[in-house]
Amino acid sequence: MATPHTHATGHQVRRRASELSAFGVLILLAGAFLPIMDFFITNVALPSIDASLHASASSLELVIAGYGVAYAALLVLGGRLGDRYGRRRLFLGALIGFVLASLACGLAPGVGVLIAARIVQGATAALLVPQVLATFHHTLDGERKARALAMYGATSGIAAVVGQLVGGLLVSADIAGTAWRPIFLVNVPIGIVVLLVAARIVPATRSEHPVGIDLPGTFLFAATLVALLVPLTEGHSLGWPWWTWLLLALAVILGAVTYVVEKAAERRGEVPLLPPSLLRLPSMSRGLIMVLAFSIGFGAFMFVFALTVQDGLHADALHGGLAILPMALLFFAGSVLAPRLISRFGRAALSAGAVLQLAGLAWLVAVLVVDWPHVSLWAMAAPLALTGAGQSMLFAGLFRSVLTDVPTHLGGIGSGALITLQQSGLALGVATLGTLYIGLAPHGVSHAFATVEYVHMGIVALLAVGVAALPRFTQTTSRTPVVEA
Repeated sequence: MATPHTHATGHQVRRRASELSAFGVLILLAGAFLPIMDFFITNVALPSIDASLHASASSLELVIAGYGVAYAALLVLGGRLGDRYGRRRLFLGALIGFVLASLACGLAPGVGVLIAARIVQGATAALLVPQVLATFHHTLDGERKARALAMYGATSGIAAVVGQLVGGLLVSADIAGTAWRPIFLVNVPIGIVVLLVAARIVPATRSEHPVGIDLPGTFLFAATLVALLVPLTEGHSLGWPWWTWLLLALAVILGAVTYVVEKAAERRGEVPLLPPSLLRLPSMSRGLIMVLAFSIGFGAFMFVFALTVQDGLHADALHGGLAILPMALLFFAGSVLAPRLISRFGRAALSAGAVLQLAGLAWLVAVLVVDWPHVSLWAMAAPLALTGAGQSMLFAGLFRSVLTDVPTHLGGIGSGALITLQQSGLALGVATLGTLYIGLAPHGVSHAFATVEYVHMGIVALLAVGVAALPRFTQTTSRTPVVEA
C-alpha cells in the first residue's frame, strides 16, 4: 500500500519529468508575444491600409475591433480547452491557425477579407495565449514560476510598445512596394520557428481534473463582451447611432444573467466558465480589478501618444514608432530586474513602480504642454524612459499576484480570466479615454493629450495605494494554494 510519502515522491518525480526548461519558457513567451504585438502593430498602419484598400473609417475601426473582440471573448474558453485537451496541443494548433490567419491578412485583396482574417487571427490568439500562463503555472515552482510570470507581464508590455515601433519601421520601409502588408506577413516565419521548437521542447500537460465545456457560460460571456466592446469601439466613428446605446444596455443585462447562470452552475457542483468561488480568491478579485485599471490607462496612453506624435507633431510612421523606443528599452530593463526586486521588497516594489510611472507621465505632460508645438523626440525620451521603468515593475507584480492563490488544476481558467481582463482593459482604454482625446483634439492636441493623461495619472495614483490590498508575495510567502475549488 502506498504511503503519503510515496505519493508525494511520485508527484515530485512526475513534476520534474514535465518541468519546463528555461529555453522552453522563452519559446512560450515568443508565442505569446506575436498575438499581443498584433493588437498594437496595426495602429500606425491604418493610414497605409486606407490608402491601399480605400477603406471607410468604420471599416478601419473593425480591422482593430474585429481582432480585439474575438480575442477577448474567447480567452477564457481557450484556457478551459487547454486544461481539458492538453496545453501543448492547443498551443501548437492555435499557433498554426494564427500563422495562416496572418498570411491571409497580409495577402488580403480587400478590406472585407482583411476584417474576416483579423477576426480569425483574434480567435486563434485567444486559444494560444492562455496556454502559456497555464503551462507556467503547471510546470514551474517557486522562484522559477515567479520569474516566468513576471517575464510574461514584461512580454505583454514590451509587445505593445514594440508593436508600434515595428509597425512604423515596416510601413516606412515599404518593402517591394507592399506598404502595410509586412506587419502581418512577419508573423509567418517567426511563428513557424516557434512552432517547430515548441513541438520538441515544451512538455505536454493538462489538468488532472478536467471539466466539461460550459456552453451557456461561454455563449453568455462572449455575448456580453461583444455587446460592450463593439459599440465602445465603433460608436464614435459612426456618430453613436441608436443601436450602440441598445447594445450597451444589453451588455449590462447579459453581464447580470451571466453571473446568475454561472453561480447556479457552481451551486449544482459543476465548474462554470468563470467560477464565482475562484473570482472570490483575494489574489484574483483584487488583482484582476487592478490589472483592468492598469490596462485601461496603458491602452489609452499607447493610442493617444501615437496620435499626438503623428497627427499633432506631424511625424511619419517611422518616427512615430521610434518615439516610443526609450519607453520600450526601460520597460525591458526594468522587467529583467522586477522579479528579484519584487521577491525582496514585495508590494513596496509595486508602489515604487507606480510612483516612477506617475513621475514620468507628469514630466511628459509638462514637456508637451510647455514646448508645444516645437517638441523634439529627444525632449520626450527621458520622461518616457522613466514611465517605462515604472510600468515594468507594476505590470510584472500585478500579473504575478493575480495567480498567487489559484489551484494548479484551475490554472487555465485563472490565466484566461487574467488575460481577458487585460485585453478588455486595453480596448476600454482606447474606447473611453481615446474617444475623449478625439473629441478634445480639434481644440488643441497638447491639451487633449494632457487631459487624458491626468485621468491616467489618477489611475496610477490609485494603484500605488491599492497594491497594499494585494497578498504578500515575498520569498517568505507560502507557495501552497489557499483554496481548492
